[in-house]
Amino acid sequence: MTVSVRLFAAARAAAGVGEVQVDPGSLGTILRALESDHPSLAEVFPRCSYLVDGVAVHGDPDEITVSDGLELDVLPPFAGG
Repeated sequence: MTVSVRLFAAARAAAGVGEVQVDPGSLGTILRALESDHPSLAEVFPRCSYLVDGVAVHGDPDEITVSDGLELDVLPPFAGG
């Protein structure tokens, strides 16, 4: 059972990878596990938006369930013109 986490822009740079597989659970649990493996993500996550299977999620990360087989996209703010 896994969740595919895709990291973009600053999140990808902070982790040094673009995609990781994690155990399903709450968004909060997943983010804490990623921070444990890649401590520099702790500085990026507070500014990020999150999509679960392409749908933006909002609210308490510990109340958002990310089930087996789903994709979680971590999207830092994008800059550019």
